Amino acid sequence: MFISISTTGTAEHPATDLGFLLHKHPEKAQRFSTSHGEAHVFYPEASEQRCTAALLLDIDPITLVRRSRGRGRAGSPDFALSQYVNDRPYAASSLLAVALRTVFRTAMKGVCELRPGLAEQPRQLTVLLPAVAVGGGESRSDERLPLVNRLFEPLGWQVEASAIPLDEAFPAWGDSRYQRLELTGTLVLADVLQQLYVLLPVLDGAKHYWVAPDEVDKLLAAGEGWLGDHPERALITRRYLHRRWSLATEAMRRLELARLAEADDREAEELDNAVALAPATVEEGAAAGAAGEPAEDVAEEAKPVPLARRRREAIIELLRQEGAARVLDLGCGQGELVGALLKERQITEILGVDVSVTALAAATRKLRLDRLPERQAARVQLVQGALTYTDARLKGYDAAVLCEVIEHLDLPRLPALEHAVFGAARPATVIVTTPNAEYNVRWETLPAGHHRHADHRFEWDRSAFRSWAERVATNYGYTVVVRPVGPDDPEVGPPTQLALFRRGTEPSDTEPSDTVPHPERSANR
Repeated sequence: MFISISTTGTAEHPATDLGFLLHKHPEKAQRFSTSHGEAHVFYPEASEQRCTAALLLDIDPITLVRRSRGRGRAGSPDFALSQYVNDRPYAASSLLAVALRTVFRTAMKGVCELRPGLAEQPRQLTVLLPAVAVGGGESRSDERLPLVNRLFEPLGWQVEASAIPLDEAFPAWGDSRYQRLELTGTLVLADVLQQLYVLLPVLDGAKHYWVAPDEVDKLLAAGEGWLGDHPERALITRRYLHRRWSLATEAMRRLELARLAEADDREAEELDNAVALAPATVEEGAAAGAAGEPAEDVAEEAKPVPLARRRREAIIELLRQEGAARVLDLGCGQGELVGALLKERQITEILGVDVSVTALAAATRKLRLDRLPERQAARVQLVQGALTYTDARLKGYDAAVLCEVIEHLDLPRLPALEHAVFGAARPATVIVTTPNAEYNVRWETLPAGHHRHADHRFEWDRSAFRSWAERVATNYGYTVVVRPVGPDDPEVGPPTQLALFRRGTEPSDTEPSDTVPHPERSANR
C-alpha cells in the first residue's frame, strides 16, 4: 500500500517544513513495525520548492491471514476470501489508516514544538493514493456524485479519481472496484491525516479488525471539527462502524449533541446533564423512603402518593380527556412519562425528545425498548433534539407535554422554545408543568432564595406563570387553563402548576412578544 503527501513552498516558507509537521526528517528513510507488517517513510523529493513524503506499507501476508481468520473476527468477508489470493496488501484500506495513525500519531495531534504555530497554518497539499478500494452498496438512486466526491469535496478537496481496469489486456472485463485517487486542497495537515484515517475505511466499506464500542470514541476524536457538519456524516458513521447500528446510533447522537452545544456556544456537558451526578433535589430529599428505593418528590406532610406520580397522572388524565393518540414528550429525560404513556391503549404513538444523549440511553435501558414486543416497540421512538430549534419531526402530533422542562432553560431562550413548540410544531394540545416558587417555603430543607434543583434557571410564582401562559396563548392562537397539581395550600398554592393549552385560532400576523416574567417575581422565600 502506498500514499504520498506533497506540498510546495518558497525560500521564506520552504516546502521541507513538511518534515517538521510529520516529525520525520526528509534526509532519512525510517521503518516502523505495525500489526500487519512494516511501514516505511521516505521522501522521494525534498527541496524548498517541492517536498513529497511517502508511506509504503509492506503487508506480511502470513500475518494478515492469521489475524483475519474468520469473518466474525475480521468483520469482513474480504479478509477471509482466500488464503492464497488477496488484494489487501496492495489496495489502500483500514490497514493503511491504522498505519497512518501509528507512524504519524504526533502529526495527527497538530503538534510541532520545534516550529510553534506551523502546525496551525493551512498548506497547499496533494495526496496521492495509486490504488484505493472503493466499496459499493451505499449510493442513492438520486445521487449522481460518486462516493469519493461525496466524501472529500465537502472538506475542500479537489478530487481526481480514475477507475483501474480489471485487466488492461481485456477491456471487455470492465473496471475493478479500485481507483487511483488524487486530492488537492489547502488544508491543515493534521486535519488531512484525521480525515484520511476515517475516510479510507469508509471508502472501502470494511475493516480488518473487529469493530468494538471504543471505535465510536476514535471516530468522534478524529472527526472533531469536520464530521459534525459533513453532509454525509450519517453515511460516514455507518460505514466507519461497519454498519453496527447500535454504535452508529450512539455516534450520531453524540455528534448532534456537539452540534447543538456549538450552536448554543456552550459545552456539551452543560447540555447533556440530565442524569449528571448532582446534589439531590429538595423534593427528592423530602420524598426519600426506604433505603435503596428511588426518592420521589413529595412534601413531608403530604399524602403517600409522590408528587412526580401525581404529575404523570394529571397529564395522562388530560390526554385522555383531549382524545390525544399521538403524543410528544418534550424533554423526556429518563423516560418516566414515556413508560406511563405506553400503558395507555388510547395512545398509538409516542415521540420522546431530549438533548441529553445520556438521558436517552438511560431511557432506552429503563424502558427495555429492545425487549418490547414488536407492536409495543413500534409505538415509541426516542430522538435527540434541542427544544429551542424548530424541528420538522415534531409536526402533526395531537399533543405535546413539557413536564418540568421550561425551568431548565435560561429565560432569554424561552421565546425560542415557545416558537418551536407553539409556532412551528403547533400540536392541538400542549401541557406544561413547572414548580410553583411560592410553595418552596414548605420545604424545610430548602434554604431561602434557592431553587428546588441545582439546574433550575428560574422558578415562577403563580402570577408569573399565569402571565406567561396567557401571553403565549394569545401570541400563538391557543386558549389556556391553569390548574394545580398536588395539595393546594390555601396560602402558597400547590407544589406544581399546570397549564393546559388548546389550539384555537391561527396566530395573528403581528410579531409575538418575547417578554417573559422576570425571575425576581419568583417567590423563593
